[in-house]
Amino acid sequence: MSRLCKIVPERCIACGLCALYAPEVFDYDDNGVVLFSQEPKAYQQFIAVKDQEDVIKAYKRCPVRAILLEK
Repeated sequence: MSRLCKIVPERCIACGLCALYAPEVFDYDDNGVVLFSQEPKAYQQFIAVKDQEDVIKAYKRCPVRAILLEK
């Protein structure tokens, strides 16, 4: 089952943990703020099953909750 992932760029402190745990999903803009690597202008996207475990790790480790998950 796909999970919907949302990002809140204004919360991001550019710590780098999301791209460390889920590099296929997350990337950064020129200021180090989180964005989706495949859809840089999107604030939400469905996460492929193969990437869900990595995204959950990134979600759990984000210190400012800039990553949100929904079922």
